[in-house]
Amino acid sequence: MICVAGHSCFFVNMGKKKSFIDRIEIIAISGNGGNGCVSFRREKSIPHGGPDGGDGGTGGDVILEADKNLFTLLDFFYNPQLKAKNGSTGMGKCMSGVSGKTCLSKVPVGTLVRDFESGIVLCDLVQHGQKFIAAKGGVSGRGNTRFKAATRQTPRYAEEGKPGETLKLLLELKLIADAGLVGFPNAGKSTLISSVSSARPRIAAYPFTTLVPNLGVVNADHDTTFTLADIPGLIKGACENQGLGHDFLRHIERTRGLLYVIDISGSEGRNPADDFKVLKGELQKHDKHLLSKPYLIALNKVDLIKGEKKIKDFILGTGEKKEIIIPISAKEKINLQKLIEELLKLIENVKKYG
Repeated sequence: MICVAGHSCFFVNMGKKKSFIDRIEIIAISGNGGNGCVSFRREKSIPHGGPDGGDGGTGGDVILEADKNLFTLLDFFYNPQLKAKNGSTGMGKCMSGVSGKTCLSKVPVGTLVRDFESGIVLCDLVQHGQKFIAAKGGVSGRGNTRFKAATRQTPRYAEEGKPGETLKLLLELKLIADAGLVGFPNAGKSTLISSVSSARPRIAAYPFTTLVPNLGVVNADHDTTFTLADIPGLIKGACENQGLGHDFLRHIERTRGLLYVIDISGSEGRNPADDFKVLKGELQKHDKHLLSKPYLIALNKVDLIKGEKKIKDFILGTGEKKEIIIPISAKEKINLQKLIEELLKLIENVKKYG
């Protein structure tokens, strides 16, 4: 983890792959407005030409635009200062100055823009192509031709352009997905998302191989798809910064539903029912509203158990309804089609009824 300007962001070295950053501070500086011009016509045939000073150009804006093809705020790590151009000074012959060039920067869909000092949300960029003016360019100054009147025929003054804005902002990315995967390290979340979608997260036989969130698109049938978000594994005490902490839980705040992935085999030496209770407890500590989301439970690694005793013990230990529990094996691809169908039903119900 690397700190930028006093705030934490996630910068994970993954060889030649791009790194993932989901929270970063930036400075937006809009352009100053150009000064108005003091000028008078000087032509042989017009001895009393009068004022002809033009207005200055307006300062350029700093604009953020949501782009569905981006999934990280990495670009701002290398360029945290966004600066638009100043407007130029007005000219004679009533010619206005050139407006400053806008600074347009693209951000991933799902980016929150916060005021750095107060933390107030200024904009939530949730749609592709949505734009937000982060810093408004300065107003241009008026030239002296604007001040001429019957009682003031030779105004020898013009307005100065207004300065632009300098704002310190905090960008916070919350991925937008239909369902989010929640589970302990080594529960098989990465294997699951790679088995049901085209996502290819890092998979290994040790904890915390998933260091950044992953998005996968699942083809439910020929005409229907939905997206899954896989976040790094949670452990007890995550809210106290054990393991990877709660830093990535913001990425499931927008999901329509949750899928708890539980290692039913107990191969890690833990009780599956206790795992489920710990996961719910950690979600509640992060944001109690997460527990109100509809959910399913995938009991993974059924290929490593014999009979249904452990499944029955899980149901007794948690008191959960059998209807929302789906035994699967992500590695052996057992019962994954049923899981996809049930997830699709959950997502469509939320879309329909809210």
